Amino acid sequence: MNWTLIFEIVYLLVLVLVCFRIIYDTRTNAKSLAYLLFAVFVPFLGIIFYFTFGINYRNRKMYSKKLTENSELSDKLREKIYQYSKQTFNLSDATVQSNEELANLLLKDTLSPLTSDNAVKLMVNGENKFPDVLEALKNAKDHIHIEYYIFEDDHIGREIENILIQKVREGIDVRFIYDDYGSRAIRKTMVPRMRSHGIESFPFFKIRFITLANRLNYRNHRKIIVIDGITAFVGGINVSDRYINDIRQPDKLFWRDTHLRIDGPGVQYLQYLFLCDWNFCAELKLEPNDKFFPPLSSIPVKGNKITQIAASGPDSPSPVILYATLQAINLASEEILITSPYFIPNDSLLDALCIAALGGVKVKILVPMKSDSKFVDYAVRSYYSDLLNAGIEVFQYSKGLIHAKTMVCDSKIAIVGTANMDSRSFDLNFEVNAIVYDKQVANELAGIFYDDLKDSVQLNQTEWTKRSVLQKFMEKAVRLFSPLL
Repeated sequence: MNWTLIFEIVYLLVLVLVCFRIIYDTRTNAKSLAYLLFAVFVPFLGIIFYFTFGINYRNRKMYSKKLTENSELSDKLREKIYQYSKQTFNLSDATVQSNEELANLLLKDTLSPLTSDNAVKLMVNGENKFPDVLEALKNAKDHIHIEYYIFEDDHIGREIENILIQKVREGIDVRFIYDDYGSRAIRKTMVPRMRSHGIESFPFFKIRFITLANRLNYRNHRKIIVIDGITAFVGGINVSDRYINDIRQPDKLFWRDTHLRIDGPGVQYLQYLFLCDWNFCAELKLEPNDKFFPPLSSIPVKGNKITQIAASGPDSPSPVILYATLQAINLASEEILITSPYFIPNDSLLDALCIAALGGVKVKILVPMKSDSKFVDYAVRSYYSDLLNAGIEVFQYSKGLIHAKTMVCDSKIAIVGTANMDSRSFDLNFEVNAIVYDKQVANELAGIFYDDLKDSVQLNQTEWTKRSVLQKFMEKAVRLFSPLL
């Protein structure tokens, strides 16, 4: 028997079936084409790659974010949230009302409330974030909820661990979710120590070799701390010494990142996200109560900022963060400032930015001079010509690695979160962004953006076109696979 011929026929049949599945199952044309090209032109590896990273689980009910199965209670909560958000909007100023469509989108799509009476604090880099975090943890009275993509067993990680252990001894409930891939280094060291001291710790989507195909792709990229249901931290800074810049270590790579502290009702949706994630990955289910969600009348008023949370992932019915980003861009009339370490836009985001720029909106984008991946760098650079041709200004940060994920529109809204400007953040990972509808905060974040430009190099369109043919080819070739990055 001609086993070679039989093998080729079987492989061809498998390839055809895989191609049918790619076409049927993949949501966007760009991704479908990329997976098809990879499967056809990279034998075996292309098929393995698709089944490892490409299967769309958004509609497969792999994750439920219901906190209660009581439909009557859910309806009452929904109505309460709508009424509260409507009241917040009616009492708001022109800054919020000019972004009504954005607020309504998040309210209707994910029931994320528009919240008032919040205190908001922007924190630049780990050296400014962690002192606030440590102090807030020490002041916890009832519970501490922590959820991180990267949590390392280093100096700052152990400092937080020691505080958590002490709080458990004081009778405080401490719950910790870590991503099983991003925090894989602590699985056999820090996690057992935490558990031995009474800290409830669980991995998000535990990775096993057999289920690698459907779990490695959907990572929990969120960075959330919730304390007593009234204080929260969210943003791009993971728990790691690398995010702390020390003037005594001038040779260390400089990490530029941004985080946000919220005190007030805006914390409650972050609490909701944590509890949903907890009930998904932990053995013990938690029910909502007044400790987790204190009545609004009992929350001390520490500020006057209006906030809203955008969160998405395989748990959401739509790519909410992408929709919110597009809506914010479409509503801008003067200026858009974007910082992203991985800027690999899909067609809708690229078109929205180009349309805004061609319509007279000043659009500035800040990206790293070099990221932590040459492959990603080629993909990012492949979009520069499109951006420059539309009149968008592109700046490359040269002081170190810029890891912040922020956006400012018209000095009216400030967005700080975990989501990069790429398909992985919009479609695959569990992400969360905080939106602040406030001129003061937006101007402060805009000021941080312009300070970063002092350590950046602006791309010159004329010089950019002089790149070698080989470099242009490499960029275009990698761009074919950009929807997969």
